[in-house]
Amino acid sequence: MREEDVLDRAREVGIAVDWTDVAGRQQRVPTEVLRRLLDAIGDTARPAGVPPLVTARVGQRIVLPDDAVLATDRPAELALEQGDVKALRLRDGALPGIATPGYHRLRFGDREIVFAVAPRRCVTVQDVAGGRRLWGVAAQIYGLRRPGDGGIGDAGAVRDLAEAAARHGADAVALSPVHSLFPHEPHRSSPYSPSSRLFMNPLYADPRVVAELEGETGEVPVADLIDWTDAGAAKFAHLRRLFAHFDAGHTALAAEFERFVEQGGEILRQHAQFEAEQAGPAAAGGERYHLFLQWITARSFAAAQQGARDAGMRIGLISDLAIGMDRAGSHAWSRRSDLLLGLSIGAPPDLFSPEGQDWGLTGFSPGALVAHGFEPFLATLRAALAHAGGVRIDHIMGLMRLWLIPLGRPAAEGAYLAYPFEDLLRLLALESHRHRAVVIGEDLGTVPPGFRAHLRRAGISGMDVMWFERTRLSFRRSSRWRADAVAMTTTHDLPTVAGWWSGEDIRTRRALGMAAEAPDERARDRSRLWRAFAAAGVGGATPPPEDRPAAAVDAALAYVAQSPAALMLAPLEDLLGLSEQPNLPGTIDEHPNWRRRLQPMARDIFAAPEVAARADLINRHRGGAS
Repeated sequence: MREEDVLDRAREVGIAVDWTDVAGRQQRVPTEVLRRLLDAIGDTARPAGVPPLVTARVGQRIVLPDDAVLATDRPAELALEQGDVKALRLRDGALPGIATPGYHRLRFGDREIVFAVAPRRCVTVQDVAGGRRLWGVAAQIYGLRRPGDGGIGDAGAVRDLAEAAARHGADAVALSPVHSLFPHEPHRSSPYSPSSRLFMNPLYADPRVVAELEGETGEVPVADLIDWTDAGAAKFAHLRRLFAHFDAGHTALAAEFERFVEQGGEILRQHAQFEAEQAGPAAAGGERYHLFLQWITARSFAAAQQGARDAGMRIGLISDLAIGMDRAGSHAWSRRSDLLLGLSIGAPPDLFSPEGQDWGLTGFSPGALVAHGFEPFLATLRAALAHAGGVRIDHIMGLMRLWLIPLGRPAAEGAYLAYPFEDLLRLLALESHRHRAVVIGEDLGTVPPGFRAHLRRAGISGMDVMWFERTRLSFRRSSRWRADAVAMTTTHDLPTVAGWWSGEDIRTRRALGMAAEAPDERARDRSRLWRAFAAAGVGGATPPPEDRPAAAVDAALAYVAQSPAALMLAPLEDLLGLSEQPNLPGTIDEHPNWRRRLQPMARDIFAAPEVAARADLINRHRGGAS
C-alpha cells in the first residue's frame, strides 16, 4: 500500500497515527511500524452494520449504526430481560430510551439485536459505605499462612485474614490476581501473566471446603520464600488425592460438581482439555480432574467472600483483573479469534523506561469484541466478580487504548490502538450493579487527557498512591487527594514505607545493577515527606532515623488515612512494617518476586501489637471504630 493508504487504513482500524509522548511532544508512528501493526491486526476491524450487542444508558434515546433495514419506519418488539414484551416502532434508525437496566432483545422481521442498557454509573464505594470512609487491607494471597496450607497461601488463609481484619474495623481485602496460570509449570508464578483470566489458580484452593474428602496434607518445610516447584507439586499431589476420593463416588458433592460443569459450559471444558493436554497422557484424571480443580477453587473463594461478609465487611474481597494474558495459555489456545496474538501489550518510552516497555502479554481484539457481542469481555469481568464485592482493573487505560508492539520488535516501535471505551464503561456499570460490586481502576502512569473525568462520571474509583502524590520539591497534602480514588501508601510494584525510609529499595536495585535514586536525594525526600506528615499532624518535630522506620510507617498510614477517599487500602507489608516489596519490576529470577511469605498466621496478623495499633490509628483518622 502507498503511504497515504497505510495511514488511512491505520486510522480506520483505530490506530493513533499521531500521539503525544510523556514530554508533551507530538509524535507520528513510522509507516513501516504501521504496516507491521496492520499485518498483525488483519481483518479484525469493527464489523459493518448493526453489531449483535448495542450498549446504551438508561433512559437515553438509542441511535443504531447505519443499516438500510433499520433506517425505515417499521414495527418491532422489545423483549425485556425481566419478561415483559413491548410493541414499538423504529423511526429513522432509532428507538426511545429504555428505562430498565438489563440485557434486552429487539426483534423485527427475522432479526434480533441485544441491548445492554446500563445504569448511569457503577456501584461506588460511597454507595456501599453509607457515608463512612472505609478502609481495608491489600494482600498477596500466596504470602498468607494458615495451619496445614502446604507451603502456599490459599483462600482459607484469605478468609482467616478477612475475619481478623473485620474485627479491627476493615471492610475490604484487596487480593492479588487469582487467574489460572500454568499448573504444569508452577515456577511461572507471576499472577499478572495468566494462562486465562476466565478461570482460577487451583494452588489457591482450600481443601477444607470439601471436608468430606479431606485427607492428610503433604508436609512442606516452612520457609520465608516459596519454592513454587516443590510447594506446587505437594499441593497438586494433595488435590489429586482429594479428586481420587471424589471420583470414587461422593454423591452429595457430585451433584453440585455436575451443576458447576454444566454452568461453565463449553469454555470451561475447553480449559480443562487444555490443562489435561499440557499435563500429558501420563497424568491421572484427565479433563475431569481439571474440572474438579476449578470447582474446588471456586468453592474456596465463595466461602472466603461469604466469611468476609458474615464478619461484617461491607465490601469483602476485591479481585484483581490483569491487563492481558499469555499467548501460550488456555485462552489463546481455545479462543484465538478473541485476541491479537501477533501483538504484545506494553508502554511507550517515558522517563522511567526510556526504551519503552513490553509486558509480554496479548489482549483482546477490539473488532472481535464488537463482532462477538462483547462476550469475551463480559465473561472475563463476570469471572472476576463471581466471588468478590469489587474488582481492581489493572492498567484501566486499556479500556480506552493500548500500546501494542509487533512481536519481535522493540517496545518503542508500537502505537496506541483504540478500544470501544464507552461500550466497555456501560457494560462495567451494568455488571457492577448486577453483582453489587465496586470498580477500581489502576490509573497510574501515562493517562490520556480527560480520562479520569470519564472514570469519575462512570463511578469508577482511581488510585492515589502516596509516592506519586507529589511535585519535585514537596508531597501533596493527603487532604487534597481525590475523594473518588482509593488511597494507598504503596503498591506491590513499589517500595514499602519501611523499605523506602530505610533505603532498602535503593540498596536492592544497586545490588542488581539497576538504576536507583541517589542516597542524598532520598535524604532530601525523607525530609520533604516528614514535613508533609508534620503539617498534617501525624508526625513529630524530628523525623526518625533511616534505620528505625517504624514511626515513619505509622505516620504514613495515618497520613493516607486522612485522605477524603471513600476507601483506603493498607498493604499488609506496611501494617507489618516490612522492608521488602512483593515484586520488583524489571526482574525475573534476580529478585524473589511473588515468593515472600508473611511470618504470622493470617488469623494472627492483627494480634501483633504493632498491627493492632496501626489499625486503631487508621480507624481514628478514618472516623471509624477503634
